[in-house]
Amino acid sequence: MYFFDNQQHNLPHIHAHYQEYSAIIEIDSGAIIEGKLPKSKQKLVDAWVEIHRDELVADWELAINGESIFKIDPLK
Repeated sequence: MYFFDNQQHNLPHIHAHYQEYSAIIEIDSGAIIEGKLPKSKQKLVDAWVEIHRDELVADWELAINGESIFKIDPLK
């Protein structure tokens, strides 16, 4: 999880990478803020975010408060 203190990245978000593709995805809505993923991979990321949304939000809060975040299982 990355935390950037600037206007573009002040929303809770994740960075997803696949081969030469990358995207920044808002946690709450699942919307792509920036970048692109292949549709099949985007569907997997969407499902993963949906499953782990509460954990992602909790980790985001920890990160912005300077605390260690918890590991979340990756896509399998």
